[in-house]
Amino acid sequence: MTEQEQLAAEFETQRSYLHAIAFRILGSDADADDAVQEAWLRLDRTGGAGIEDLRGWLTTVTGRICLDMLRRRGVRGEQPLELNVGMVAREAADGSAMNPEEEVLLADSLGLALYVVMDALTPAERVSFVLHDVFEVPFDAIAAILGRSTAATKMLASRARGRIRLGKPAAAADAAAHEVVDAFLAAAAGGDLARLLTVLDPEVELRQQGPLGTRVVRGAEKVAASARLGAQSGAAGHPALVDGAPGVLITAGGRPVSVMAFTVTAGAITTIRILSDPDRLAQIVPSWVA
Repeated sequence: MTEQEQLAAEFETQRSYLHAIAFRILGSDADADDAVQEAWLRLDRTGGAGIEDLRGWLTTVTGRICLDMLRRRGVRGEQPLELNVGMVAREAADGSAMNPEEEVLLADSLGLALYVVMDALTPAERVSFVLHDVFEVPFDAIAAILGRSTAATKMLASRARGRIRLGKPAAAADAAAHEVVDAFLAAAAGGDLARLLTVLDPEVELRQQGPLGTRVVRGAEKVAASARLGAQSGAAGHPALVDGAPGVLITAGGRPVSVMAFTVTAGAITTIRILSDPDRLAQIVPSWVA
C-alpha cells in the first residue's frame, strides 16, 4: 500500500464523523458532501507527514471549510462582518442559566432547533455552537478555526445557545433591527435630516470612543446633525455584527475609519456606539476588508 493509499484509508475512517459535523453546521447533505470532499483534497495536498492527530486536524479543516461556505451564502447579498469589539454589554438571552437537564434537552433537540433558527445564527455562532455543544470540541480548538480568542468563542456559543432557546422570533427581531439601521445609514449618507429623525428615539444617545477619549451626544436632533455631518465622501459601509448587534464598518480609501453598533428598541435607535480609535480598529478589523 502506498503512502497516499494509506492516507486515503485513514481518511475514510473519519468520513462519517466529518460528514456529521458538516451536516449539522450547514444543514444540507449535498453541502456536507462538498465540505468533506474539500477536506480530503486539502489533506491530499498537505500529506500526512507531521499530522499527529488526524481527527483533530480534519475537524479544524472541516470547520474552516464550513465557515467559509456559510459566509459565501450571503442571505442579504452581502454577508455581514462579525466583529468582537467589546462596545456592547452582553447578557444572557433571558438573564438565567440553564440547569443540567435543560442542557441535555437542548443537545437532544439540536437537530430540529438548529434548523428552525438557521437564519438567526451567524456563521461563527453556528460553528462554535455545533462543534462544542454537539461534538465536544474544546473552545481553544474552535477559537483557532474562527480566528477568535477563546473567550470570544465561548461567547459566540453562548449567544447561539440563547438564540436557539428563543427560537424564530429572534430572527424576525434581528431582521427588523437591520432594516432600521439600514434606513439610518441611507439617510446619513444622503444628508436627510428629516428621515434621520424618523428612525431615532427622541432620547437617543451616541457614544464615540476615539483616540482622545469618549464623546457623548444626546437627543435625536443633535445625533442626527452629528450623523449627517459625519458622512464622508468616498466612504464605504460594510454591514457588520458588532458584538452580536447590528452595525456597520466604515472604510475610506481601503482603511477602516470607524465601527458603529446600534441598539434598536420598538423600531427606533436608542443607542449608537462608535469606535474610531485607529489602533483598536487595526486590532479587530480583518485584514481582508478593503
